[in-house]
Amino acid sequence: MAVTGRLVLLVALGAVPVALLPGWVPAAAWALVVVLAVGADLLLAASPRALALERRVPEALRLGEATTSELLVTNPGRRRLRGVVRDAWPPSAGSGEDRHALDVPAGERRRLVTSLRPTRRGDREADRVTVRALGPLGVAARQRSRDVPASVRVLPPFRSRRHLPSRLARLRDLEGRSAVQVRGQGTEFDSLRDYVEGDDVRSIDWRATARRQELVVRTWRPERDRRVLLVLDTSRTAAGRVGDAPRLDAALDAALLLAALASRAGDRVDLVAVDRRVRARVERATGAALLPALVQAMAPLEARLTEADWPLVVRTLRTSLTRRALVVLLTPLEPAAVEEGLLPVLGQLTSRHQVVVASVTDPRLAQMRAGRGDEVAVYDAAAAERTLLETDRLVERLSRAGVHVVRGTPEELPPRLADAYLALKAAGRL
Repeated sequence: MAVTGRLVLLVALGAVPVALLPGWVPAAAWALVVVLAVGADLLLAASPRALALERRVPEALRLGEATTSELLVTNPGRRRLRGVVRDAWPPSAGSGEDRHALDVPAGERRRLVTSLRPTRRGDREADRVTVRALGPLGVAARQRSRDVPASVRVLPPFRSRRHLPSRLARLRDLEGRSAVQVRGQGTEFDSLRDYVEGDDVRSIDWRATARRQELVVRTWRPERDRRVLLVLDTSRTAAGRVGDAPRLDAALDAALLLAALASRAGDRVDLVAVDRRVRARVERATGAALLPALVQAMAPLEARLTEADWPLVVRTLRTSLTRRALVVLLTPLEPAAVEEGLLPVLGQLTSRHQVVVASVTDPRLAQMRAGRGDEVAVYDAAAAERTLLETDRLVERLSRAGVHVVRGTPEELPPRLADAYLALKAAGRL
């Protein structure tokens, strides 16, 4: 049961005669009037229990996009239902006005629309639907809340998609280069052509030259069908916020751009998300199915307040990779976490694979380092300077261990990681 403002007004109207007339009889009489009015409304109001409720929402949408939740209300009873319905969603679903006036004649259906604009990735689960059916006097209502299951999967926005055309153009240029420009370990034979002045003599094919009685050179192209394994760190270090989003979101964006580029280059891309255990895994997805599989796996990922289990990562890679591959570790470069967790097992990765560490940086550190406005700003600048120096020393240690390190702000990291991939491919190091 629920009461409305009309009940309060009705009680207030009775205060005047009760105050003017002596004795308890006027008060008791007016209380009886109020009770009868409430009872009549509850008796004559349509039953919200009998309503048939159905939610219709899209299965998925990208973060930042708008959609709607449609609530279908069917009244199979014999009384007209007038009242209010609330189509409740969690705050992270970004719902607009979720309270709707409801007027459903007997045997009819109404469609109520609630706008949604989610503010977080993942599965946004709908809350209960609450129906309040008013009586004819409008002083009381019958109310009932019902579970009407519905969920919307909010996918990563993939904002770095705008960098893909320029990187694909560079990839096409790379694949069309001559043997001299692309020679190196890890390239594969493409075709033979006549020798021209300036060609590297190491590219001469002497057997073909002997057969044709003129100099012939081999041409090469970047190897295709190479393995690229993306390792997403979902531990506590990925929970730190850079701007309005956690570091993990920037890592997801960089991973999607690299995956799209590597897939177009003919390489096989897999994904593992891990902290203390494997949270998500994508394998054997190729072509047009790769990006949908990745975004579906990435959507529900959240950073966990635990340390990353890097030995688990090594064991997982051993079972997944049987030949040399490009392993991209998307993890924040926090000196303490990396020195205690990643560095002890890094040699097991670099001995068999080409390893790249991609880390998002916080632009506020550079701003803090430049601050000199007051005593607090000076202390902040000193703390920022120390943090940046420790990170630089860590990058040097990783580089000496044979790791290629890519750093950048959330906007800079995806294109820089894509450029690093193209550079490694051009050098034949994949």
